[in-house]
Amino acid sequence: QVQLVESGGGLVQAGGSLRLSCIASGRTFTFSKVAIGWFRQAPGKEREFVGGSRRNDGTPYYGNSMKGRFVISRDLAKKTVYLQMNSLKFEDTAIYYCARSDLFGDPQTMGEFADWGQGTQVTVSS
Repeated sequence: QVQLVESGGGLVQAGGSLRLSCIASGRTFTFSKVAIGWFRQAPGKEREFVGGSRRNDGTPYYGNSMKGRFVISRDLAKKTVYLQMNSLKFEDTAIYYCARSDLFGDPQTMGEFADWGQGTQVTVSS
């Protein structure tokens, strides 16, 4: 099992930036061999895929309409995946979660991910 902890959320004005972190830990896993995905869930809406970092090479990939303002990166030494969010909009307000997948390619659905973090709140004021 992998434990995931998100951090970096908070209150920011529209147009601002935030960087979220997802730190992974666990006794019997190799960080480079998992994909880490970011999801978000706004009040009253379904959880949606934001983007992820592929297993092995860590190549970032993004959900529809997410590419451009959001940038995902990985630090193997720190076992951390970052979500840099720029030019934030009111509609980006949500709880942001990270999750682990053992799949190759670009997993994007919730069912493709196993362990989940508790989430971090991002609130964008207009």
